[in-house]
Amino acid sequence: MSDGPHLVTTRAELAAAQAALAGPVVLVPTMGALHTGHERLLRAARTLAGPRGNVVVSIFVNPLQFGPNEDLDRYPQTLDEDLAMCAREGARLVFAPSVAEMYPGGKPQVTVDPGPAGQLFEGEFRPGFFGGVLTVVLKLLHLTRPAIAVFGQKDAQQLTLVRRMVTDLNLDVVIEPVPTARDADGLATSSRNRYLSPADRAVALALPRALRAGQAMAAEGVAAVLAAAQEALRAEPALVVDYVAVVDPGTFGPAGPGPALLVAAARAGGTRLIDNVPVVLPAEVAADAAGPGGLRDAGTEGPGADAAHR
Repeated sequence: MSDGPHLVTTRAELAAAQAALAGPVVLVPTMGALHTGHERLLRAARTLAGPRGNVVVSIFVNPLQFGPNEDLDRYPQTLDEDLAMCAREGARLVFAPSVAEMYPGGKPQVTVDPGPAGQLFEGEFRPGFFGGVLTVVLKLLHLTRPAIAVFGQKDAQQLTLVRRMVTDLNLDVVIEPVPTARDADGLATSSRNRYLSPADRAVALALPRALRAGQAMAAEGVAAVLAAAQEALRAEPALVVDYVAVVDPGTFGPAGPGPALLVAAARAGGTRLIDNVPVVLPAEVAADAAGPGGLRDAGTEGPGADAAHR
């Protein structure tokens, strides 16, 4: 698209612009500050849309998902650069509303309850986060009416909860996951990576190293996966680890035999990062290692089954 996507900032403009579109919509919901991970989302959306479909991108920094001590005020906003990427990747329409446009009555009184899975892991460390995420995602799905919405697998718990919301609320949309994009050094791409100093980035690289170490031990079961990941994390004492866990990708509960996720969250300097990798657990080892309550470090309580704090 040589002249770029159509930018709209109000719900009325969005409705008018969408009325002029022919073919199905594929939504890419973002908070802006687009990077190579978003580029992968946009390319996946363009493929899914096909020659007759339309890629619609939302850019909105959602205050409902930020806690009182988080980085809402300094979250990067780069609309011109974002529009340039959307143009390169063939987006037809960009919806970039203000907070007042998305929440015209102020902070909403009715929000989406993320349920029990939303209280674990990220939900424990960021109270209210998933309620804010699901509320804005639901609003965006209603406003843009997509056939498909794409989400990155880096935010694995978010992806799980969005899928559960779609199922439980009978929403007429397909949620399509897109694999995590990584920089050349292995760090998962994130808008927050720009906060990392060179020294902090060197510390942060212990996170993907630990996940790869755990992933390599998957054939030995949950205990071996966690032990390998924790050993790699302990090798970088400057990295402050919130959790590392093996979970069922569909529930974020205890992992059984077969496909699972090794998930972790940690802070390098003042920047908090999350990441995950898939693991496949063998039946006999997974069953023995997890036990009835899930595996935990000796003497350590984690935020969910098969988990450990550091």
